[in-house]
Amino acid sequence: MSDLDSDDHEQLERPSKSERKRQMLGLQKTGEALLGLTAAQLAEMPLSNAMREALDLSKTLKHREAQRRQLQYIGKLMRTEEHEKIAAAVAALEDKNRYFRQRFHRIEQLREQLMAGGDNAFESVLEQAPTIDRQHLRQLIRQAQKQLAAKKPGNASKKLFQYLREALD
Repeated sequence: MSDLDSDDHEQLERPSKSERKRQMLGLQKTGEALLGLTAAQLAEMPLSNAMREALDLSKTLKHREAQRRQLQYIGKLMRTEEHEKIAAAVAALEDKNRYFRQRFHRIEQLREQLMAGGDNAFESVLEQAPTIDRQHLRQLIRQAQKQLAAKKPGNASKKLFQYLREALD
């Protein structure tokens, strides 16, 4: 009876095959996220030389099946890496990128509102950046509106965006 209890106890402590497979797929996904990083971002990651070589090789492979096998190998290597630290570093980079994308979209929407002639948007900019040069901002808005109305290609809209980005920093 005690032998059965110990077998049951061991079975409860050991993860099931499905759970192990989910863990391996999670490690493989982390490895796949590493493939999307730039060289500068990868340099900041706590990776072994073997992992760095595997990632470099994976970027050079052209055939789909070869890429799939290399990704599985990266997942296997992830077992020996400090995958919790790597996953946390990748998540931190993704959060940083998400913040910059959101900020970019917010400034883009503000620019569109300003170009549409919204006084509320102009007041909002003045509240967020009280030291902004109002006259220069109005001039940029007028130039962008003229180019938009004339349907001419130009960079007034881009200049307005850059000015807003700098002012709102």
